[in-house]
Amino acid sequence: MTQQAALRSGYTTGACATAATRGALLALIQQRRIADVSIRLPAGQEVSFVLHTCTYTPDVGQSSVMKDAGDDPDVTHQAEICARVTWHPEPGVHFARGEGVGLVTRKGLPVPPGEPAINPVPRQMLTATVYEVLAQVQGAPRGVVVEISVPNGEALARKTLNPRLGIIGGISILGTTGIVVPYSTAAWEASVLQNIDVAVAQGWRRLVFIVGGRGERFARRLFTLPEIAFVQIGDFFGTALCHAARAGVQHVTLASMVGKLAKFAAGHVLVHSRESTQDFQFLAALAQQVGATDALVSQTRQANTAQEVSELMSTAQSAAFHDGLCQAAWAHAIRLIHSAYTCEVLLLGKAGEVLGRAGTRGETADER
Repeated sequence: MTQQAALRSGYTTGACATAATRGALLALIQQRRIADVSIRLPAGQEVSFVLHTCTYTPDVGQSSVMKDAGDDPDVTHQAEICARVTWHPEPGVHFARGEGVGLVTRKGLPVPPGEPAINPVPRQMLTATVYEVLAQVQGAPRGVVVEISVPNGEALARKTLNPRLGIIGGISILGTTGIVVPYSTAAWEASVLQNIDVAVAQGWRRLVFIVGGRGERFARRLFTLPEIAFVQIGDFFGTALCHAARAGVQHVTLASMVGKLAKFAAGHVLVHSRESTQDFQFLAALAQQVGATDALVSQTRQANTAQEVSELMSTAQSAAFHDGLCQAAWAHAIRLIHSAYTCEVLLLGKAGEVLGRAGTRGETADER
């Protein structure tokens, strides 16, 4: 039997921007083309990058790196991350926003409004790299302007949550370790938490958590709230609910279709198929608890999907099952958040209809 090859890791936009900046600064100082550079990641690991482009004049150094995300399905895979370096009369590292890098326009993000969307760890990496290079140059105490750009970054950003978060005009330069772990979904999880933080910073304390775009379309029929108050949490049920407690949210409506909600109700906090499986014993016990017939309980135990169970219950006109599933999910949520805020759980059908609900009902009006 052939052993499956291990998935290949890649590098974050922050690591690529740092490598491009090092190449650009070296080209400016040495007045020659640089072919490759090494940088140190936050954990101390030294890694090498081949530069895609490198040019220089007496006043400007420019370099770029093609982002390699490894085997991770990252929207920025093979994006060109560019750095343009010039001197500045004031000491220090001064960041500038180039084409395709987002501009922060809302509070609640890791960098303040008006700044280029270069997150704190990449800023630290860029700053450390600039100082390291300058330390090797005698009599070079000058400041440096680092401008990061990403051709096609504005188009790439439309595939991310940046527009919703108030990051306009391009992608964010991200990364906390410099390494992209295949299918780690770290970037998606971070964007979920940022969505919550931005909503709170805008004064919204009543949020609606949905899994994705389809769920949001359904939820918008039920709640008159601004876009930022709808948070697409993906598979990160537990993470999102707990972060909302730390962020100061007052009420969350968790609206989900049956597949994800059934996993959460059974006690999982991450409901991706790689991390959790459907517990049909749990669903059968719930069916029995709400008075389903023995035959229906048996069918539930032998079902293939939670959607099949939901349809069985609808056919049998067992509305109590759907409410019971929401009650179990609500109880799990309350245990996670330690009653830090009020919570309501809605089970949505395939057409967006509300099949079940439990918990404290939130406002349906445009209320903060």
